[in-house]
Amino acid sequence: MTPLSTGDPESIGGYTLLGRLGAGGMGVVYLGVAASGRQVAVKLVHGPYAQEEEFRTRFRQEIEAARRVSGAFTAPVVDADPDADQPWMATLYVPGLNLAEVVQKDGPLSQRELRALGLGLTEALRDIQRAGLVHRDLKPGNVLMTEDGPRVIDFGISRASDHQSLTTTGRMIGTPPFMSPEQLASPRDVTPASDVFSLGSLLVFAAVGTGPFDADSPYITGYQVVFGTPDLGGVPEALLNIVERCLDKDPAARPELTDIHRMLQALPESDATGSPRTGRSAEPRRRPAPRSAATTSAGAATGIGTGKRRRARMLLTGLGAVLAVTGLGVGVGVSVSDSDTATATTTATASATAQAASLPHGWRPWRTKLRHDVKGVPLDYDSPGCVTEGSALFCGGTGFTAARIDAASGRTLWRAGTRPQGTQPVGVRDGLVYMYEEPDDRTRRVVALDAGTGHRRWQRDINTSEEAVLYDGGLLTLSPDSSSFMAYGPSGKELWRAPSLDEYCTPSALGGAPYALCSAGNEPGHTPVELMKLGPGSLSETATLPKKAEALGAVDGQPLFLAPQTAKDVYEAGYERPYNALLRVASETGQVRRIPLAHPLTGAATLVDGVVYFVRSDGSVTAVSADSGKQLWQKVTDMESLSAPAVSATYKRVYFSNRFGRLLALDSRTGAEVWRTSALDDPGDKVQSYPPRLLLVKDAIVAMAGDTAFSREPDGPT
Repeated sequence: MTPLSTGDPESIGGYTLLGRLGAGGMGVVYLGVAASGRQVAVKLVHGPYAQEEEFRTRFRQEIEAARRVSGAFTAPVVDADPDADQPWMATLYVPGLNLAEVVQKDGPLSQRELRALGLGLTEALRDIQRAGLVHRDLKPGNVLMTEDGPRVIDFGISRASDHQSLTTTGRMIGTPPFMSPEQLASPRDVTPASDVFSLGSLLVFAAVGTGPFDADSPYITGYQVVFGTPDLGGVPEALLNIVERCLDKDPAARPELTDIHRMLQALPESDATGSPRTGRSAEPRRRPAPRSAATTSAGAATGIGTGKRRRARMLLTGLGAVLAVTGLGVGVGVSVSDSDTATATTTATASATAQAASLPHGWRPWRTKLRHDVKGVPLDYDSPGCVTEGSALFCGGTGFTAARIDAASGRTLWRAGTRPQGTQPVGVRDGLVYMYEEPDDRTRRVVALDAGTGHRRWQRDINTSEEAVLYDGGLLTLSPDSSSFMAYGPSGKELWRAPSLDEYCTPSALGGAPYALCSAGNEPGHTPVELMKLGPGSLSETATLPKKAEALGAVDGQPLFLAPQTAKDVYEAGYERPYNALLRVASETGQVRRIPLAHPLTGAATLVDGVVYFVRSDGSVTAVSADSGKQLWQKVTDMESLSAPAVSATYKRVYFSNRFGRLLALDSRTGAEVWRTSALDDPGDKVQSYPPRLLLVKDAIVAMAGDTAFSREPDGPT
């Protein structure tokens, strides 16, 4: 338990709060005490979710589900108010660590402990099934380890076994490493056999410290669950038959809970025997590698306990096709009616088909590796990408600094750079492509290359920490000693310089104009942001913006920023800062106009043609008018880790890619899905290291998955 934070309530529903038991994306769980002295766990839903009727409905059903279950191995509901401004539910407080915390602290369980755990969980699931429910989220974090046996908690996504729908969006809910194949493939059609599969995965985690399908991303994990062979290395021999039967891909072939209970009772209670099936003698339990507090929750949820992956996972061949079927987050929800969606999709498709695509001369679909094996110590920026001007395409990759790629065929025309770098070129303009160069650890340069030949035209030393940016008049940099901003023309001639401040400052180009973004101190984000206009010999304060304000670009020449709902530092895996307003700065007067958003939004924000697109890590996309702050549409997709958007005015589409090379096209007017593609076959070993990127060369789509670049036509798959 941790102390209450600033902003936490002192009481909920008459229960005095003593501290925080935990927090997640959807809410906070507090330890509370009634007037009688009885301790309860109070779950309070976060405000933004309380405004979503779908979520509120699901929370009501969680309460109903938990009330229907009674037994020695569950935590009963004692009070609730699903209709409060912030819905809450109180369950009997059960002291103890959850299974993930126990394994993290003490290592995998002994055979005697595994037997007791399995028996308790089987009885809990039997109680849940007798209530006509399927839990659907049996995972280490939802199993409390108490002195008198395990307790199953959190019925937030349980479902009545009569298959009544809990969601109108069809989005995937559950924890992939502990989900069943059918839960991934058809989440509305799960049966009690799904919980049996999850029980098998959970017992493996308890026995060895990692789940049988653990991987580095939900996508790969989903593939493993549906098609992969479970990794049962290290599972005690006596438990193997039970686990293997629970993990059968066919729900009908899995054992009934009564059979599992009988098999577990037959296991020896002693720890003296039972070596793993590898044939090696039993080894002492190894404590999992320690993790930081910031990553404990994430690790518990994904079953990462040993700190060492037990075997290499399967290749990604065919992964996109698999996930199109399995539906990791099957998103069909969009904030327009079904009839509007169908009409919009049909209209967009017909409109696009009627137009001839403007493609590079001789274009055809292509794929190429942006990899070149060279010797040298890599800089490991881990952010390669491409830039374009007209029909010319310039990319960074693995083992080189920059290359020109023929946008029609994918052929490499030239390659430059002797030190492997893995970063996107700064930009291209007027026949020059700009890239970074670091000859040693103390020197950083910006280099201008001839776009036609790749020959070096000029170079200038710049600050080792700050980026160089192109503005309408040339190239803006910060000097190596941070004392001044430097502007260079196409010939490399110094156009002007302006003094910097004795604080953190970085160059920026907003609407093509040169600016500096400064904050007192040595690091950004801890003090308000000062927007400074730059010019020959001058640095003039234009406006003061709140802490952690994010620059988006400019609308009609006026700089546009995002205003955070909260500026506090949060060191929590997966945290996405909410923003509740746009800030528009009049460049001449410095006046800041606040444009409130209808409700706080999270995700990476990109400004394109007067629209701000918020792209969350779970694949949801929200489009907001940069002028009014009005939400134009919202789309929930099943594609995690999306790129920044590229927008086609010709086709009225917004294009995205993801790490595995899947492409997605949405109608830019409504958010309706127009088309999607499967993932690339074997995109390489950099997909987890490199962010996905996508841009348009004329109307041709060019995307990057790892160090693989590929091009597709804007009409999508045929």
